[in-house]
Amino acid sequence: MTKPISGFSKLTKEEKIDWVTANFTQNAAQSKKILQTYWNQNDSVQQLHDEFIENTITNLYVPQGIAPNFLINETLYAIPMAIEESSVIAAASKAAKFWLKRGGFKAKILGTEKVGQVHFIFKGDAKKLESFFTYLKPVLLAESASLTKSMEKRGGGITDIVLKNKTDELANYFQLHATFETKDAMGANFINSCLEQFATTLKKEATRYDAFSRQEKDVEIVMSILSNYVPNCTVRAEVSCPVEDLKLSAELTPQQTAEKIIQAIKIAQIEPYRAVTHNKGIMNGIDAVVLATGNDFRAVEAGVHAYACRNGRYSSLTHAQIENGIFKFWIELPLALGTVGGLTNLHPLVKLNLEMLQRPSAQELMQIVAVAGLAQNFAAVSSLVTTGIQKGHMKMHLLNILNQLGANENEKATLTEYFKTNPVTHHGVEIQLSSIRK
Repeated sequence: MTKPISGFSKLTKEEKIDWVTANFTQNAAQSKKILQTYWNQNDSVQQLHDEFIENTITNLYVPQGIAPNFLINETLYAIPMAIEESSVIAAASKAAKFWLKRGGFKAKILGTEKVGQVHFIFKGDAKKLESFFTYLKPVLLAESASLTKSMEKRGGGITDIVLKNKTDELANYFQLHATFETKDAMGANFINSCLEQFATTLKKEATRYDAFSRQEKDVEIVMSILSNYVPNCTVRAEVSCPVEDLKLSAELTPQQTAEKIIQAIKIAQIEPYRAVTHNKGIMNGIDAVVLATGNDFRAVEAGVHAYACRNGRYSSLTHAQIENGIFKFWIELPLALGTVGGLTNLHPLVKLNLEMLQRPSAQELMQIVAVAGLAQNFAAVSSLVTTGIQKGHMKMHLLNILNQLGANENEKATLTEYFKTNPVTHHGVEIQLSSIRK
C-alpha cells in the first residue's frame, strides 16, 4: 500500500514524476515517457508553464482552432477557440458564415460593474451598526486609497460600498457589499486586496467606536472575497434577418424553421432539463474563447449559470422572436473578462490570440465572447429542429472514432468517403473498418 508523502512540493519535477509513476501507474517507464512527450521543447516556455501552477509534471494540450468570418459591429474577426469537443468550431464557423451575409452580429455592453463582499458577524444593535457605517464608509475609502490609485488613473476604482443586513437569513450576519470598475483588467486581485483592507479597517474602527458596547466592538470577520456573480457586468449580442432567409432545410419552409427555433427556445426557457443542455451548448463557444484568451472560464461558468436562474428557475440565456417578418435572435449574459494582467501578459499564445483579435479592450472581448456563444447556440438549435444534432456532430467525430480503432491513413480516407453519405455510429464504423481489413 502506498504511503502518504511529506514535502512533495519541495521535490524536483523529475522526482515528483518518479514518485507518481512508481506508485500510481502500472508501467513507470512508459508513463514517464508519456508525461515528457508533452513537455514543451523550448525550455524557457516550459519553465513558464511550470511556474503557472504548483507541482507541475507536464502539460495537457487542448487543441486550438480558428472560427473565421465573424462580422461584429462592422469589424471582421477570426476567433481563436481552445476546446477538445468535436464540431464546436465547425458549428461556430458555419453560423458566422450564415450571418456574415445578413449584416453580421451586433453587440453592446449593458454594464461593467463587479462585486466583492466582506462577510462579518456583528452581535449587537443593527441601528447602531448603521450609524457606525455612516462614519466608516469614508474611512474605508481613505484607507484603501493607496490600492486604488493606479486603477483610478485608468478610470476604474471603487464605485460604492453599502452595508447589508442579512440577519433574517443567518443570525448576526452582515456584509459590506462593494462594487468596482476594473476597466481592462478582470480585477480579481485588485478587488480582493481592497476587500481585505476594508476588513482590517472595519475591525479596527469598531474597537474605537464609542457607541458600541464591548461585545459590539468585537466584530468577527468571516471572509473577504470577490463574487463571480456579476449581474451588472453584462453584454448583449444579437442577429436578425428576414424570415425568408432561414432556408436551412429542404423539409421545412423558412417560416416553419423560424417557428421551430422559437419553440425550441421557449422550451429551454421553461424546462430546466432542456435549459441546462441548451446553455451548455452556448458555453461550448464561450469557454473556448475565454480559455484561448487566458481568462477564467470557471468563474465565467459559475456566474453565467447563476444568472440563468436569477428569476427563480434555471432558464435559457438566449431569446428569439418574429416581428414584422424579421427573425430576431439574441443573448444577454454576464461576462467578467480582462485583457491585461494574469495570463494575458504571461502566456505567449494568449498574447498572440489577443493580437489576432486585434488587441481588444475588455469590453470588446466581452462582445466577441458573447457573439461566440450566440453563434454556437444558433448552430445547435437550428440543427436540432431540422436535421438533428447527431448527423453533423458524428461526422466531425468520425476521425476520433477511427483513431480509437487504430485506422491507418488509407483506411481513414476510404471510410471518410464512405460516411459522407451514410450515418456515422461507433458500431457502424467498426463494421466498415472490419470489412475493409478482411
